[in-house]
Amino acid sequence: MQALVGDQLRWDVESTCSACGFAEAVCGGAGAMPAERRAQMLAEHGAAWLQVDPPSARSVTIMRVLRAELGIDLIEARATLHRVLDGEYSGTLPEMEHLARALRRAGISAAATRR
Repeated sequence: MQALVGDQLRWDVESTCSACGFAEAVCGGAGAMPAERRAQMLAEHGAAWLQVDPPSARSVTIMRVLRAELGIDLIEARATLHRVLDGEYSGTLPEMEHLARALRRAGISAAATRR
């Protein structure tokens, strides 16, 4: 499971062995979700897309937010900006809502949407 807690993305996984009943819970806190768990979440729940309102879409502001939130460099931020503006940037719903909130705090009209 992945969720927004306050302004932080948090995740945890619980599983139980059907044969022996052994249960395990793993909490990743605010760290990055393991790729296999993220892929599983996307497969089970589908992707969400980050949408920005074109009149408020100030490229420099969006890139600044993307760099800060995603920890990416300027070249990656520019490529990600184009994907966002084209409506092609997707991820888990909590990930997209996290970015949308950060963009809204920066004055950009943004939303996480399902298609």
